[in-house]
Amino acid sequence: MSTQFSKGPTFGLSADVRNKLAQKYDPQTEEALRMWIHEVTGRTVPDNFMEGLKDGVILCELINKLQPGSVPKVNHSILNWHKLENITHFIRAIGEYGLKPHDIFEANDLFEDMNHTQVQFTLAALAGVAKTKGFYTKSDIGVKYAAKKQRKFNPDKMKAGDSIITQQMGSNKFASQKGMTSYGTRRHLYDPNIGMEKPADRSTINLQMGTNKCAGMFALGTARQVTEKNVNLDPVDTTTVSLQMGTNKVASQSGLTPMGGSRLVYDHKYCAKPNEQDESIKLLSG
Repeated sequence: MSTQFSKGPTFGLSADVRNKLAQKYDPQTEEALRMWIHEVTGRTVPDNFMEGLKDGVILCELINKLQPGSVPKVNHSILNWHKLENITHFIRAIGEYGLKPHDIFEANDLFEDMNHTQVQFTLAALAGVAKTKGFYTKSDIGVKYAAKKQRKFNPDKMKAGDSIITQQMGSNKFASQKGMTSYGTRRHLYDPNIGMEKPADRSTINLQMGTNKCAGMFALGTARQVTEKNVNLDPVDTTTVSLQMGTNKVASQSGLTPMGGSRLVYDHKYCAKPNEQDESIKLLSG
């Protein structure tokens, strides 16, 4: 008498994952698979569906009916490794038959009762591939895969498409540099045929871009004040250079001395008149 491999109970996250997978198991799909296997192989699956498939004999006979010679030797032994070998041969054969790797269950999913939902999903996918290959039965199970339609285009037509801007690259429809607005204003793509509103005022810079309202250039170094008539702000003097910027008071280029000579800033309050200065120089030199 053979015994199954001993595996302890799962706890924590592993137990939660296993319970969620078990909840996805569909009894109606099991009944449909039972009828489909019986119609293909002529074998009756026991009431305990997964226990009847665990030795791998019915599975090997199933794939041999769909594709003869897939499993040359089927083990009818009651030993565990022979049962596991049958399941391994079945998994290899359905992969060669056309099933995708992500659709195929692992041997432990069936043999150690790890994931019966994945086993059910694999058998349903196998029925769909068989239907795609033309193996029809009365049991309507599995989804027929779409046939691949390969298209060939003329090289000249493929080359002509290089000059066309596709919608994936965007569109230049209605885009034009005609009537470009001032910098900072909105650009509106207007199409009268689809009932779009006409462009708004494009001469005023909106506040999101800043504003040049009430801004005027003054003399270098003077205070710049943005005034608003509606707000009671006192305008500042914009004609006098502040002392923080230095001063150009009484500065003149009149009577410039030769290069290297001293430059005199004349102020009548503190300096003598030029004529009086010349006479004093003569007296001192005489």
